[in-house]
Amino acid sequence: MQYPEKIYSTIYNFTHCIGKPFKMLRCPLYLLISMLLFNCKKDGSVEVVPANVIFNYNSLKVNGLSSGLSYKGINTLPVIKISFTAPVQHASVAGAVSLTYKKSSPSPLDISYENADSTLIVKPTAPLNFLSGYTLAVSYALKSSAGISLVSPLAVNFLTTIDSTDKFPAISTDSLLTLVQKQTFRYFWEFGHSVSGLARERNTSGDVVTTGGSGFGMMALPVAIQRKFITRVEGLARMQKTIDFLKNKAQRYHGAYPHWLNGATGMTIPFSTNDDGADLVETSYLMMGLLTVRQYFNGAGSDETALRKDITALWDAVEWNFFTRDGSNKLYWHWSSTKNWMMNMPIQGWSECLFTYVLAASSNTHPITKAVYDNGFARNGAIKNNNSYYGYQLPLGEAYGGPLFFEQYSFLGLNPKGLTDAYANYQTQVVNHSKINYEYCKANPKSYFGYSKSCWGLTASDIQNGYTASSPSNDVGVIAPTAAISSLPFTPEESLQALFFFYYKMGDKIWGQYGMVDAFSLNDIWFAGSYLAIDQGPQIGMIENYRTGLLWKLFMSNPEVQAGLTKLGFTYQIQ
Repeated sequence: MQYPEKIYSTIYNFTHCIGKPFKMLRCPLYLLISMLLFNCKKDGSVEVVPANVIFNYNSLKVNGLSSGLSYKGINTLPVIKISFTAPVQHASVAGAVSLTYKKSSPSPLDISYENADSTLIVKPTAPLNFLSGYTLAVSYALKSSAGISLVSPLAVNFLTTIDSTDKFPAISTDSLLTLVQKQTFRYFWEFGHSVSGLARERNTSGDVVTTGGSGFGMMALPVAIQRKFITRVEGLARMQKTIDFLKNKAQRYHGAYPHWLNGATGMTIPFSTNDDGADLVETSYLMMGLLTVRQYFNGAGSDETALRKDITALWDAVEWNFFTRDGSNKLYWHWSSTKNWMMNMPIQGWSECLFTYVLAASSNTHPITKAVYDNGFARNGAIKNNNSYYGYQLPLGEAYGGPLFFEQYSFLGLNPKGLTDAYANYQTQVVNHSKINYEYCKANPKSYFGYSKSCWGLTASDIQNGYTASSPSNDVGVIAPTAAISSLPFTPEESLQALFFFYYKMGDKIWGQYGMVDAFSLNDIWFAGSYLAIDQGPQIGMIENYRTGLLWKLFMSNPEVQAGLTKLGFTYQIQ
């Protein structure tokens, strides 16, 4: 086909401007350009079409702001202005412009014009839903006043703002803290396994109970009794049932329990292919609960005396030094009677496992030495960080501190106030880690919708279609209420601010049968339907440590723990 010189020159000049060689037959881009610039007549001759008849959009503004094709936090009556290269044909608008929410019917729109009809002003006639995703679509059916169809369709995504009204009547801060503890305690009390009394892994777990989460649930018992959610007699009966199960039914491996058990039979449920035996870290959290309960039930009666004796027997049966794997200077996380040491996972810090080393050093019967702590957990000082983030120096751990459960699990029982050793001041560690997490969410470097000084907290939790250990270095846009709430002793002002937001502003979405759901994302409009024992338990205990220090007082009163801390070179306070 022979092109007139004028058309050839036009195309050549265009391609020259974009720095590409002219290869009409090899590049679809030029076919598109030729369609826009000229038409072929039926007789084969070419008619040049002036460029100014191309009909496309020039600009888009939502409430006066331009942010591409995605807008978040938009009010429920937005004003959307779309400017085009030519006046719009009014009759084509109704069939070409729509605003929809998911698969629902399009929202009624009020359409007006300005700039000689070249700008559409689009407004919903009724308020949109809060915290919902909408799409404004403009299709090819839109035409200019000259009858030219839109060159390319337009799709703009909107996420509307949250409903800022309170979802529940205002109550005092003290009453709210009690309410959160009471509602969350229901997970362990009402939903505890009927045979063993142990805590189910999550609210959909059936007979699967969790060792570590059960330890957190045990720590909630003294809180529940002191707050009069249950009686002392009821709490004692639950512990008697559980101790009997742990002593006579539950499988153990060198005194240690697996991560998961069948709550009815006591048989091990593998956590993964090679993790079908002892889990020393989970066992340490179980022992934390048992030792705390032992200190609480200190009555002279035969029932409480027998309970303390049984707990001591379970505690003394754990062969902590066996998990040094033939005497190496570090502890190992797993051992299996069928897979032996195949998991091959040394317990090293900084992590949530400080507690495991403290208990291993505290054992009456199978203790580890200080060298195991120094070489294993502390890695001969390699756990130190001492860099500053957002103005807070972090003594230990990875950049920005990692997920918040690193602090919360160990310090549910260990009191960080006055706790120091060769590596850190632990009050500084827990406070600054929590503040760094807060400051990161407030700064929101990834621009996730919803993050703020009132909505913060990154830790291990469920996420959409999975589970992850969220942190500033692994931020997927998901907030876990347990992260901020369980930081209450360390960041009281920031944590209360988050609690008020979670309960009053988001309560219709995340407050349920067992307290706060596990996690949510305002950025992706996702709310978990799950509750996890390891996330519910710390909320009860840490709220109480903030209020009265009860669990710190109980756990730190254990004489074995005091001896173990001293052995490892810690200084500490007893309240």
